Amino acid sequence: MRRYAKVLGLIALVPLLALAAVPFWGDKQSRPIDTAAADLKPGQWVWAGDDKSAGPMAVIVSLTEQRAYVYRNGILMAWSTVSTGKAGYETPTGVFTILQKDKDHRSNKYNSAPMPYQQRLTWDGVALHAGGLPGYPESHGCVHLPTGFAQKLFDASTMGMVVVVAEAGHSAADLVHPGALSPIDPSTGKDVDMPLLEDGQPWRWDPSRASKGPLSVVLSRTDRILFVYRDGVEIGRTRIKLGGPDLRSGTHAYVVKAGYVPPAAGSVTPTTPMPEWIGIGVPGSEDDAGAPLPEDLARQVVIPEAFKAQVLPLVQPGTVLVATDASVLPRTTGVHLQVIDADPPER
Repeated sequence: MRRYAKVLGLIALVPLLALAAVPFWGDKQSRPIDTAAADLKPGQWVWAGDDKSAGPMAVIVSLTEQRAYVYRNGILMAWSTVSTGKAGYETPTGVFTILQKDKDHRSNKYNSAPMPYQQRLTWDGVALHAGGLPGYPESHGCVHLPTGFAQKLFDASTMGMVVVVAEAGHSAADLVHPGALSPIDPSTGKDVDMPLLEDGQPWRWDPSRASKGPLSVVLSRTDRILFVYRDGVEIGRTRIKLGGPDLRSGTHAYVVKAGYVPPAAGSVTPTTPMPEWIGIGVPGSEDDAGAPLPEDLARQVVIPEAFKAQVLPLVQPGTVLVATDASVLPRTTGVHLQVIDADPPER
């Protein structure tokens, strides 16, 4: 009788054990920061780190590319391969917001299939979640993500976050093929205008486009332009000059500490000293963490004094700067900038 009871107990556990089995899809670790999105293989992803206080987050999913792009404060900070809806179950295009989050969600339609780190986009079943990644569309309409990436996105996102799903023939080109700078307003998902500087125009500054919010800065050595974003919206850009034989290569990120470079080394205007920047460790450049921005490298970047006088008073502890060899301007050739915001190092 006792043996019979044990057998019944084991039988009762079988469906529970099956229910508990959740696969781990894709790579467990981020690829290096300078890995181009086009070079990612199915299941691979890049996550540079994140700071929720650094500004609003938004996501663009390109059905055409089968990739997702994550922006924080207007700057690309993560990207991944995805798998979207197959024929007959196409993932809808458009602007969505996160309606629900459920870390341990299971399908109500498909035999309780695991859908971990689910973030619902529609009430009829479309969501972001971890799932299979064969390298082509194979879902029932959801956006499948690598498990490691899905977990990080789940932890970083908030209810109401904007997600834009784009496809060639239905969406603007800068949504179908996103770049380093977000082409959308993170609060609405609408396209934003990012005009180039006109011939002979050294810089542009319009802080009224975003009157408050965290600041992020991107410096492209290829474009020779520095971009300033606040609350996910570009408020200025300027041409820069580069000098010196030992310009640092690759992509490197820095964050402002609560201090300033000594005046003899870093004063940039009579009344506004240069803030102290320290390195952020990101995948592929972990050794940057905590290291100060080298003074000689800072001096190799020449920025118009009038532009610096506008920007520096707005720079506060937590402001992030990314310097990269890559081009970030739309419709240009060459590698794309891969990342910006990341956790500041421990102090």
